[in-house]
Amino acid sequence: MHEARRRVGRRRARIGPIVERLVAEHPDATIALRFHSDLELLVSVMLSAQTTDVNVNKVTPLLFAKYRGPEDYLAVPAEELERDIFQTGFYRQKARAIRGTMRLLIDEFGGEVPRRLEELVRLPGVARKTANVVAAERGEAQGIVVDTHVRRLSQRLGLTRREDPVRIELDLQRLVPRRDWGRLPHLLIWHGRRVCVARRPRCESCALSDLCPSSRV
Repeated sequence: MHEARRRVGRRRARIGPIVERLVAEHPDATIALRFHSDLELLVSVMLSAQTTDVNVNKVTPLLFAKYRGPEDYLAVPAEELERDIFQTGFYRQKARAIRGTMRLLIDEFGGEVPRRLEELVRLPGVARKTANVVAAERGEAQGIVVDTHVRRLSQRLGLTRREDPVRIELDLQRLVPRRDWGRLPHLLIWHGRRVCVARRPRCESCALSDLCPSSRV
């Protein structure tokens, strides 16, 4: 691995070409969740925990037609909200977190989704990854989303040796220009789904093979 790292060059010199090539390879890389407002974005991301974006998108059209503002989520019994989000899994925990978030939005933020990361993570059920997604999709990325794909590809590309998502994010923040903080996770996620898959990465068809110390080519 040490020899492979020497072959591909330093991380800081590679990050620009990595982003450029991924943009060319995956011009359609974007969030898969469907939403039309900041509140719908927040709820969609909260519901996406431990399930797929496709599954969430099956639930949210009816959900968002019924619940239009924070007060609507509190106007029904908890059991009714649980039934409405049942298909996303972990529905009791998610309903509890959503209702707690709506109460805090009303009490402290005038019913609006806050914009700062430190305010977003105060919302029940909103951890740093969720907050980063919400901020980035509003065009105000304040960190870098680290999910399983971002973690795996960052390690394979030699951009980090860390295991903890927060430490991985810090390593990426030091390398990646801030203008790319929002789009890099989408690029890595889509590349991870299409090419650099977990068990059998398709290195022979990877646009990053000469920049990757883990390449089998």
